Amino acid sequence: MKTLYLDLFSGISGDMLVGALLDLGADFARLERDLAGLGVGGYHLHAARGLRGGISGTKFEVHLEAPGSREHSHAHPHAAAAASAAGPGEAPGAGHGHAPCQEHPHAPGEAPDAGGARDFAAIRDLLAGSALSPWVKTTVTAVFRRLAEAEGRIHDQPPERVHFHEVGAVDSIVDIVGACLALEQLGRPRVLASPVVEGTGWVRCAHGRFPVPTPATVALLAARGVTVSQCAEPHELVTPTGAALLAELVESFGPLSDFRLERVGYGLGTRENHTRPNVLRVLLGETGAAPAAHDWESDAVAVLETNLDDAAPEILGHAAERLLAAGALDVFHTPVQMKKGRPGVLLTVLCAEAEADRLIALMLTETSAFGVRRTRAERRKLRRDFVTVNTAFGPVTVKRGWLDGRVVHAAPEYEACRQAAAAAGVPLPRVYEAARAAVEAGAAGAGG
Repeated sequence: MKTLYLDLFSGISGDMLVGALLDLGADFARLERDLAGLGVGGYHLHAARGLRGGISGTKFEVHLEAPGSREHSHAHPHAAAAASAAGPGEAPGAGHGHAPCQEHPHAPGEAPDAGGARDFAAIRDLLAGSALSPWVKTTVTAVFRRLAEAEGRIHDQPPERVHFHEVGAVDSIVDIVGACLALEQLGRPRVLASPVVEGTGWVRCAHGRFPVPTPATVALLAARGVTVSQCAEPHELVTPTGAALLAELVESFGPLSDFRLERVGYGLGTRENHTRPNVLRVLLGETGAAPAAHDWESDAVAVLETNLDDAAPEILGHAAERLLAAGALDVFHTPVQMKKGRPGVLLTVLCAEAEADRLIALMLTETSAFGVRRTRAERRKLRRDFVTVNTAFGPVTVKRGWLDGRVVHAAPEYEACRQAAAAAGVPLPRVYEAARAAVEAGAAGAGG
């Protein structure tokens, strides 16, 4: 099966991905023509070969034609502004051409530019009314939905109310759409990636002074359970745009396996890094057949297990509480028969791979375990969203699970049901029943 592998040893940004796909063989003139179907003007594109760290590749740039626009080109303003704001030891932006944080802070006394700040609904409507292909529309919308959900979690806002600044600007929209158009040119290959490598240091952004990776990048990668390692490069290497593209496009993260290489391309960042070339390497080739295509989400988790034959119930309960509070995705124990016929329990913990060692230490100290087994498991998950249904006891939030374009599960949220039951003075099961009936009757609204 045709497969694209993203080698993330030096991070990723949107413009680097477009440059790498052009270097791989996507046609620049066709990309320009197809981007015209987006219906956004006031910019022109530039792609040229260059060198970073002695590696030859393609630098892709979006230049804004309107002087003084807030929607800057990749070549200069964000990097300069970030550099001037950075304190000692702080990273002056990604060096990939983006501001170091998703939201662009306004200068004192300066009003937000309407063209540079768009909410998710505006971008979704822009895409829906464009002449782009259905696949590109759907994929780009999904990338921006991930960005909206990530920023919504950071600011405790519904995704529909999130206003993008840097990622809503013309150049970043063009990066995301351009990456999807280039993938379409290459036959929409299956996308795999190496483990993610990020830099270190600090950046200044609308959220204040933050360590790398920035809040939006953390939220995007965490939503996919992506394992991240940091290197000695004192700059942001993974931009929010790059993280959103990874979260939506990449099927799985890990080393190459049974990959027959055909072509290689390099997308160039803006700066010369200190410890590694500022390039994104992409490999195009063939892998074995992928599983049957479904639109579910996928990620990988660590499975931690230990057998216990001397744990008091209250100790197990305490350990489970500590593990969940420390970040475990799930904790459960199963009755097992151990050596010499002794009854025991199998304590199992699911967690992000990056959290495994920390939680293993907790298992060893909070239980009588002398050892813990660790394995890696791939997951397939329904895409989820939340809607609000109206019941006789008030509005209730319902979680829906989607597979291949249809809802296959709908589960009322416990906390919403509990509050409605308490307010109405009725038993909790009655609220659950009313919420399920409302879903079946099609009473779900637009929801959040």
